[in-house]
Amino acid sequence: MGRIVFLIFLSVPLIEIAFFVLIGQAIGLWPTLFGVLVTAIAGALVLRIQGMTLFTEIRETMGRGMLPARALADAMLVAIAGVLLLTPGYFTDLLGILLLIPPIRSGLYALLKSRMRVVSTAYTGYGWQAERRVQDGGTIDLDDEDWRRR
Repeated sequence: MGRIVFLIFLSVPLIEIAFFVLIGQAIGLWPTLFGVLVTAIAGALVLRIQGMTLFTEIRETMGRGMLPARALADAMLVAIAGVLLLTPGYFTDLLGILLLIPPIRSGLYALLKSRMRVVSTAYTGYGWQAERRVQDGGTIDLDDEDWRRR
């Protein structure tokens, strides 16, 4: 895993430089820099507009008493897309734009969903609901009536 992260941190700047050189040769210096500025502004707008929409959807889903897993994943991917668009460079802009396409987000959600497990707990207002049990490290979880504040 560490090697993959190292390769990503090494390859992304090199890819960005290659894109800058190729695009700069094709359209010139000032249009290339202007394109980076435009995508940064677009990233800020995307974060604002789609982020607020997803935030409203999450709040409504939680208001119905449901876990908004899909909306949270979409919000996370849109936030990553916005950050990639804000980052100067055409390669990261391309990745950010791809993350804004709903079918691609759905595919990533399906991939993430198959690799994660959701564990839910409940808060009763008096404390976390837990039964008394001894865990592997010798930790004992207590019920509410077994625990007292001093």
